[in-house]
Amino acid sequence: MVRAWICAALAMITVATPLDAKSRKKEREAVAPVAADWRKTVTSSDMDRLRDWRTAFTKAVARARTSGHGPSIEREGALLEPDSALDRATPPVGNYHCRVIKLGGKGVKMTDYVVYPAYPCEISGEGEVMGFAKSKGMQRPIGLFFPADERRMIFLGTMMLGDEIRPMEYGRDSSRDMAGAFERIGAQRWRLILPWPRFESMLDVIELVPAPVLAPAKGS
Repeated sequence: MVRAWICAALAMITVATPLDAKSRKKEREAVAPVAADWRKTVTSSDMDRLRDWRTAFTKAVARARTSGHGPSIEREGALLEPDSALDRATPPVGNYHCRVIKLGGKGVKMTDYVVYPAYPCEISGEGEVMGFAKSKGMQRPIGLFFPADERRMIFLGTMMLGDEIRPMEYGRDSSRDMAGAFERIGAQRWRLILPWPRFESMLDVIELVPAPVLAPAKGS
């Protein structure tokens, strides 16, 4: 199980690697609590990306439509509609299936609409904030959801790559920093909007739905 134990200090986020229960307890007792105000943590460049999220959203969807992906966009419904956020954005802690859609390709090698298979991810409780982490794959976002308003939480984090075992500190390398808006778009459906990512696309949208709880095997 992946846990994002994250400490905030001097307007930076440090994300720790997965630990056993005893080590997690010791680490949590040894560090200061995470500041709940994302504005005290966000970098200036990420603040610009967050302010411009709707422009990124509409431009990326428009480009994907122009490239012939209109039917695919329509099938996603609220996921790819910029103003579909509902009240009560805060998700329950637990395991999720996460699916990435990239819109508005950058460069000649990227198409304007790409959907990746769902992968396991986790949301954890971290006091006034919530942790988010992808557990497997070559690109693994990890970070925090900060409270913002009734319809939105703010995500700040970093991208882990390849066989890295520790995430890079937020704010140290802008090419790894991630910033976005987290919203509820259905009864059991959320999305993470990542405007102007550093590579590949104009907009990334991550869909999150709860992973089914498997019944115990007979005789166990």
